Amino acid sequence: MAKEVKTNAMRILEKNKIPYELLTYECDEFIDGIHVADKTGTPYEQSFKTLVMEGKSGAYYVFVLPIEKEVDRKAAAKAVGEKTVDMIHVKDIQKITGYIRGGCSPLGMKKLYTTVFDSSALNFEEIYVSGGRIGTTLKVNTKKLAEVVRGTFADITFA
Repeated sequence: MAKEVKTNAMRILEKNKIPYELLTYECDEFIDGIHVADKTGTPYEQSFKTLVMEGKSGAYYVFVLPIEKEVDRKAAAKAVGEKTVDMIHVKDIQKITGYIRGGCSPLGMKKLYTTVFDSSALNFEEIYVSGGRIGTTLKVNTKKLAEVVRGTFADITFA
């Protein structure tokens, strides 16, 4: 049996003694979070996607929100003290985060960017996030995950 290759996200959780459950799925290209949840059998409302945005100041921010929701850019900007925030270009994802589209995890980016979780994450003891590579999902304690990335919680999606 092939040895499971650990991602930076898994290493960070292990280093911080935070237990996690690894779910894997077959996929060799980008698929959205809904398709990932379908493949892994995880509940949509407990499955979260990671978006990276750039503020008017030029700073980068990480937003973690339910896969079925859209980010409210005004609320997201307010949560990080910016006038506006916009999605970074797909071509810049790897340069900024170290991850490719579809494998972007709130854990283990090139830098520890300001991270905001949608407050709906607090409805769950554990949430599902990308494991840092296409084909991996991690189930991890919500508050411990937020703690390790120094994340905050705010209403950042449309009601």
